[in-house]
Amino acid sequence: MRIAALIVAAGRGARMGVDEPKQYLRLGGSSLLRRALEAFAAHPRVSGVQLAIRPGDEARVRAEAEGLPKILPFAAGGAERQDSVLAGLEALEPLGFDLVLIHDAARPFVSEALITRVIGALEAGEDGALPALPVADALWREDGAGGCGEPVPRAGLWRAQTPQGFRLPAILAAHRAARGLGLLDDAEAARRAGLAVRLVAGEEANGKITHPQDFAAAEARLAQKEAPMEFRFGQGYDVHRFASGDHVMLGGVRAPHDQGVEAHSDGDVVLHALTDAILGALALGDIGRHFPPSDPQWKGASSDRFLAHAVELAAREGWRLNNADVTVVCERPKIAPHAAAMRARIAEICGSTPERVSVKATTNEGMGFAGRGEGLAALAVASLIRGARS
Repeated sequence: MRIAALIVAAGRGARMGVDEPKQYLRLGGSSLLRRALEAFAAHPRVSGVQLAIRPGDEARVRAEAEGLPKILPFAAGGAERQDSVLAGLEALEPLGFDLVLIHDAARPFVSEALITRVIGALEAGEDGALPALPVADALWREDGAGGCGEPVPRAGLWRAQTPQGFRLPAILAAHRAARGLGLLDDAEAARRAGLAVRLVAGEEANGKITHPQDFAAAEARLAQKEAPMEFRFGQGYDVHRFASGDHVMLGGVRAPHDQGVEAHSDGDVVLHALTDAILGALALGDIGRHFPPSDPQWKGASSDRFLAHAVELAAREGWRLNNADVTVVCERPKIAPHAAAMRARIAEICGSTPERVSVKATTNEGMGFAGRGEGLAALAVASLIRGARS
């Protein structure tokens, strides 16, 4: 199927509080519009890139698109976003495209992976595909006088993004039917026409630049992305004595055993050692400094909270986990049956992937406390990375 991208770039961006239309504002030497165009022009599945622009901006848009392949003759946008989308779709109709990806020029960080996900949903048979993120913050309705009114349940609520993908004839018909309604979202036009729209995973980086603070955040994100890569390394160690019980927690996984461990929290030596490794890489002390065993609130606490805290501290400074390597030292229980689940759980807590997490085990050959079966220990090494992503 032939796929076109439609970039909506006719707005004035009044909420940015600047004289210049926001799509021409420059981030790191390139305009928002240029960055969006580059993403779609470079995608191997996109055959043409259609722009809907404000009449009179032709020379400026030609300069922004200079040197890029697949750029089609511009369409004249209208006063409202929906007018511009309809004009772009009308321009694409005679060109033989099957699918269209409708994208706002004010989203400059759209990734190849996100574009591919939207295309994949359409090729799987969906009428439409809407990239979105679940609402995580609490929502409140204003009381009409600037005060806090009633809470709004956030379950099932999603934040819409672009590109929104559709079959070209169907979305063109939907927008024609909704002409003049001033709809702000293509999925709304599709739903009004009876089309089923599938939610696909959006990306935080794909935010829309609407207000000055959005632009400042985009500048900070770009500076971090383009900064030279930095690495930090840390090591951790933890040990717990066996006690009565019927399981041990290892890497966030419940491992059946004829004993438990003596501990203030759940005694997960793997997560404790890895937490210490990350804190060590950040030069922020050890786990006991952040979660004192003397504090009763941590009695029996799940150790995933400790690791998540260390990961959050790293993220605040722009660090993310590059890889982790953990060795469990014990005679029993056997680690191999649980290793895959441990890797997956650790990756989930760290916001990483199992391919970046190693879990292995060794015995003490009958020597020492571990060799005598008195307890178990874990050693961990973590590397953190900050700067450009591959």
